[in-house]
Amino acid sequence: MTDQHRLPLGFDFFGAGELPAPGLPADEVAAILRRHWGLDVELRSLGSQQDQNFLALRAASVPGSWSAKTPIGVVKITNPAFTAAELAAQDAAASRIAAHAPTLRIATTTTDAAGEPRSIAADTSEGPLSIRLISFLDGGTLHGSAYLSPHTVARMGELAARVSLALDGFEHDGLDRVLQWDPRFADRVVDLLAPHHPDAEKRARVTDAAAAAWAAVTAVADALPVQAVHLDLTDDNVVRSVRQAGAAGPDAEVVVPGSGSGSGSGLPDGLIDFGDVTRSWAVAELAITISSVLHHAGAEPVSVLPAIRAFHALRPLSLAEVAAVWPLVVVRGAVLVVSGEHQVQLDGGENAYAADGIEREWRIFEQAVSVPTEVMTALIAAELGVDLDAGADSSGRGSFDLTAIGLDTARVARLDVSPESDEVDGGAWLEAGLEERLALAALDAGASAAWLPRATPRLTESRIRSAESPATVPTGIDVWFASPPVLEIVESRSAGLRAVVEPELAVEPETPAEAETPADARIDAGADDSPLPARTRVRIRIERVDGPAVPHLVRAEYAAGWLAQTIDPAPLLGLAASAHSATPTSDRHDGARAEPDPAALLARRGASFAEVQEHYYDAPPRIERGWREHLVDVDGRAYLDMVNNVTPLGHGHVGVADAVSRQLRRLNTNSRFHYGAVVEYAERLAALAPDPLDTVFLVNSGSEAADLAIRVALAATGRRDVVAILEAYHGWTYASDAVSTSVADNPNALETRPDWVHGVDAPNPFRGVHRGADAARYAPEAAARIAELAATGRPPAAFIAETFFGNAGGIPLPDGYLAEVYAAVRAAGGLAIADEVQAGFGRLGHWFWGFEQQGVVPDVIAVAKAAGNGYPLGAVITTREIAARFRTQGYFFSSTGGSPASSVAGLAVLDAFRDEGLQRNALEVGTRLKRRLEALATRHPLIGAVHGLGLYLGVEFVRDRDTLEPATAETAAICDRLRDLGVIMQPTGDHQNVLKTKPPLCLDDASADFFVEMLDRVLAEGW
Repeated sequence: MTDQHRLPLGFDFFGAGELPAPGLPADEVAAILRRHWGLDVELRSLGSQQDQNFLALRAASVPGSWSAKTPIGVVKITNPAFTAAELAAQDAAASRIAAHAPTLRIATTTTDAAGEPRSIAADTSEGPLSIRLISFLDGGTLHGSAYLSPHTVARMGELAARVSLALDGFEHDGLDRVLQWDPRFADRVVDLLAPHHPDAEKRARVTDAAAAAWAAVTAVADALPVQAVHLDLTDDNVVRSVRQAGAAGPDAEVVVPGSGSGSGSGLPDGLIDFGDVTRSWAVAELAITISSVLHHAGAEPVSVLPAIRAFHALRPLSLAEVAAVWPLVVVRGAVLVVSGEHQVQLDGGENAYAADGIEREWRIFEQAVSVPTEVMTALIAAELGVDLDAGADSSGRGSFDLTAIGLDTARVARLDVSPESDEVDGGAWLEAGLEERLALAALDAGASAAWLPRATPRLTESRIRSAESPATVPTGIDVWFASPPVLEIVESRSAGLRAVVEPELAVEPETPAEAETPADARIDAGADDSPLPARTRVRIRIERVDGPAVPHLVRAEYAAGWLAQTIDPAPLLGLAASAHSATPTSDRHDGARAEPDPAALLARRGASFAEVQEHYYDAPPRIERGWREHLVDVDGRAYLDMVNNVTPLGHGHVGVADAVSRQLRRLNTNSRFHYGAVVEYAERLAALAPDPLDTVFLVNSGSEAADLAIRVALAATGRRDVVAILEAYHGWTYASDAVSTSVADNPNALETRPDWVHGVDAPNPFRGVHRGADAARYAPEAAARIAELAATGRPPAAFIAETFFGNAGGIPLPDGYLAEVYAAVRAAGGLAIADEVQAGFGRLGHWFWGFEQQGVVPDVIAVAKAAGNGYPLGAVITTREIAARFRTQGYFFSSTGGSPASSVAGLAVLDAFRDEGLQRNALEVGTRLKRRLEALATRHPLIGAVHGLGLYLGVEFVRDRDTLEPATAETAAICDRLRDLGVIMQPTGDHQNVLKTKPPLCLDDASADFFVEMLDRVLAEGW
């Protein structure tokens, strides 16, 4: 391939011999800058593999003192092996990118007052060396191992594309060089440097992987475009757009390249270090960028797909480039490993930068080879919507035959254990042997065979409480035969396919070694000497002879890549094709049950659903199942649900489902008809309230409950004014929305309140107007406000408040708050309304109702959410006298609230609370959870406080524990990262900086611990 480029005029790695980095003392470099450019600076060493870099900080006017430490540039001392033409090419390339991509910040050589570049060839203690002062880009690089979000990874791909477009057509004599980092020479670099690797086992892994990947690159090399490339757009050389949040230490005022933590900062928009500018394959720009992602916390091969998509969107990849990307990542990893070890040996262990990179480079290599190159290439092609095998026969028919002799295809049963199957309801998917039981039941019913299709995710293979998605997607089929089967397999070597039958028999064609080897081979699996037993599972798949060994089950993220290595055996046996045979992420079911992939369904939602009805997450998983405290997506991944207080009993509760199902088969109407369930439910609910509250209205939601509670108060008092706590949320109906003042739910909440709503300060002792001991002032101030309204002729009809400040993150009201305010509103002739929609029904653990924590009894209780475990049911509980006064408003009924179905749902919920000890569980597990979260706060300063009681908690994030600056952006990013690790969590509060920790009350210790461990991991690794 040397004929693809010119003979080098500049540096030639293979002819240069050893390449030790310069090592000038800082004081000598400072003296050079002072002498040549009149700059008085402090220098701070920065890492480099083969050059020497310093951060130059401007000195204070007072000798011996440094103030502000303003960065004025990066001093780059270039390795003497590089020529002046090469340095000029670097400067010219930087200037070209700056001109062609004006939205990017580019580190170019600075100029003096006369406009002359600060670039010299200086005489030093190590001989003549080129020294330049490069502009400093504020913000910090992505250096380190912190987690990189998909948005950050995508931006890296975008930057690589913009650089590639800018340098397309750029020519310069200094580009004609041979660098060890140029992937066109990767095979030679590995051959040259691998013998220096001290670990024989690792050395063999690297050389073997590099050789295989190099063969894949060679196959398409002639079709790869060549152009000028930066060649080092890595995490170390892209700079964020803002300063790091939460920097600490004596140098916190300066953020230098290499200090990035990967958390809480802006997306990269700056590029530095043009030392590797050369001419190479254009796709190398992308390959090198994405390889640098692989060593970061949580990264794996699929993590780089956002960068590839972003690159392709701006600078489309050709088919040859798509085929080359991942092999180039592998050879890049190999080059990094052998080069790093060689550099450490070359510098005698004194190059800390190279030494520190050994572990990082090995992780890049390990991740690059953790998934076969063929699989990643197919996965990338699927992500980009390109067909690398256009025109190829993927059916296998005519070239490959697989027959089950004696199989009656008219009597086969296709089994379904997907996340949307009825067979896995009620937690059945967690029971061992479910697939076998279903299959044997089908055979007992007369089926000649029962089978599970290829590519449809299997919920039976899911795991609960895992930070990694499980392998749920089958690459072949599973068949149970009623009679001992004979599988006749005719394989065509020209088709390049083999059949694998597991576990009883594996059949693989021999590789033809001689010309006379027949083109076809006939193999009978299950002959008399080796029968396949009847009624046992037979796993069958068809894969490529020269491809990787294919697992029977793969993770959904990689399914497109693995399935591309196989064909569906089902049609060859006369069975229906699997629904996912072509595209594993689409068409989840056949016929009328067919549904699009999550992204397509989300687009349909956006087109038909009112936009204001938002959804969690920008790219939400498609959730179609729940069980206890877990939610399950269509790929069979289970997520821990830490936010869903709508279902206190947990998801998929069999008792509620059975009760509602039975009732719906009998009758469902409204509460104006006479039936027993509504009476029993009203009696049991009223019995849970303290005296004198004995009368119940049934409604269908929390919003309706709050709305009705307000209307009851207005009717009972004949007044129109209501006092409400600021920053609270009560619902979306007219009245409940009127008293909701949370700007998180409605940014215009305060400006759009009707004049009959009067707000009092949110009694938040952590970040409210009165904090700590001063929180005792909230109650008398609220009482004074009520008295003031009464004195001005507008006595309030009611005071409404959550009994536990849930919208702010589960914050207890100050001691005695409700007692004093309730007394004030009653003294003015008004009523006290307790909004128990969130805190009620045992969530606090210690008490069934939130107001019990305050030692008070309200006049009206509004409750919902927990009442129906997700079924539409809410209630207003008050006294007989107050309820009677509502007669002035005419008749009242709710079509769904109090219906037979909702009533039996409510009864089933009350039974479960009694029988399953959910309030006690909330206390015990909640106490353990809060204690562990508080322990996290001792190690992670982002946690400002842990609020709440029982399973009504809030973890509040702040950027500064003194100023309490809310960490809003960080909280959103943390929630996204938690989702990736298997935890569903959302922010709450007016600043959206509190984790809304309100899980189903069936949460167990293991789930609570998993949540804490994943949060700890996010706070440690980044988000």
